[in-house]
This record gives sequence, C-alpha cells and structure tokens, in this order.
Amino acid sequence: MRPLILVTNDDGITSKGIRTLVEVMQTIGEVIVVAPNSPQSGMGHAITIGEPLRLYSTHIFEGVVEYECSGTPADCVKLAKNYVLQDRKPDLVVSGINHGSNSSISVLYSGTMSAAIEAAIEGIPAIGFSLTDYREDADFDHAIPFIKSITEEALKNGIPNGIALNVNIPEKTDLPLKGVKVCRQAHAKWQEKFDYRVDPNGRGYLWMAGEFVNFDTEKEDTDVWALDNNYISVVPCQYDLTAYEAVKQLSTWDL
Repeated sequence: MRPLILVTNDDGITSKGIRTLVEVMQTIGEVIVVAPNSPQSGMGHAITIGEPLRLYSTHIFEGVVEYECSGTPADCVKLAKNYVLQDRKPDLVVSGINHGSNSSISVLYSGTMSAAIEAAIEGIPAIGFSLTDYREDADFDHAIPFIKSITEEALKNGIPNGIALNVNIPEKTDLPLKGVKVCRQAHAKWQEKFDYRVDPNGRGYLWMAGEFVNFDTEKEDTDVWALDNNYISVVPCQYDLTAYEAVKQLSTWDL
C-alpha cells in the first residue's frame, strides 16, 4: 500500500513551491493537500482562536484531494488530522517547499516548520522543506532528487518520535549541490531596526527591517555553514523547549 502523505505550506496553496512538492510526493504515495488560502509567512506556530476557520475543496492539482484553509499552517495540520482525514493517519507530513531559508533562528518564526512541528506533536513523522530563494518563480528543479530521496529515507527508516526535520536547500547556481549534511541549528539572530515612514495620507507607520547576524561563522557543523558551502542542511527539531541543564542549575536556588 502506498504511504499517505499530507502536504501543506505557508506560502499559500497556489505557490510554486507547494506545486513542486505535490508533484514529488505523488511519485511516492497518496497525497492529501490542506494548505492556507493566502501567504502565512512568519506566522510561526500561531493558531486561529475566536474566529471561524473556513475550509474549501479546490482543484489546483491533478489527481489530488485538496483543500484551502483560511487559517495558519498549524491550523491546516490540525484540521487535516482531526477533520479531513478523520480515522486515517498520515504516514508523513511534508511542508513547503518554502520560498526562502528557514535555517538557524528563522525556524522559530517559520510557518513552514510550525506545520511540521505540529505534526510531530501529533506523533506524525514530518519534514519541512525550504529553498534559499525568495522569488515567486524560484527554480526548484535541482532540489527535486534530494527532496525525493530524503522523503523516501524518512519513510523507510522512520523519524524519532516528536521530531520534525528542517531541510534547507541552497538556491540553484551554476554549480551542482555537494550533497546533504545532518547538522545543528546555527547560533544566530536577526538584528532588527524599524524605519519610520509616512503613508500617502500623511500618517506615520513603522517598517521592520534588519540583518542576519551569525555567531557561528567558523563552525562547520551548522546549517548556515552547510548552505553557504552549497550543501543541503538537515536539522532534527523538537517542540520540547525545556533547557535541561538550566533545570539542574535552578534546582539549587532557594525557592
């Protein structure tokens, strides 16, 4: 029996990235799509509370049962598991292919990876795929063989319970990809700044900008190093945010 694969994303159901991912997954298993009806980048693990969720059947992909959802990527996974699929449990959830990197600290803000982590919370193996090319017409062709092989290996070998894989792929260049590296999340952050601007009506507003600051510049075991050196990075991520070493330290406090 072919595996059941749930596909979602955060760039919206009409993005080129999810279309590419659906086409790859159709060569591997039975595909169900539940994805946002509009871009949800940077939503992180937000869920919709206090307002209705709308779910509509669509006809974007050929040979696929598909729905667009008014909610967030995490909403899409929740709805797929508890409403769309009902008694059927996916063998795998794949999210993406995101237009833009989700390496290092960006994983915390990523709707793509939050969908994958939501699946991991539900005990479903999950992978988030991202390409370091933010263009709407990004070229995904060089990534397809690797996405297929990583997916097939995950299905064959399994992913540890509670873990989602964060897979980032360098954008296409004249040089072939060097391969795949399993690595850790780089210690980095976004250094924000806010520009004050005035709209055509004379009202002031703030526009967030900033730059990526990597504190692990010489470390060859990080996702950022792998991407900078034309490798695909694979980082296993968990939703348990407990700092276990700090638990030991705090246990010595006189509380």
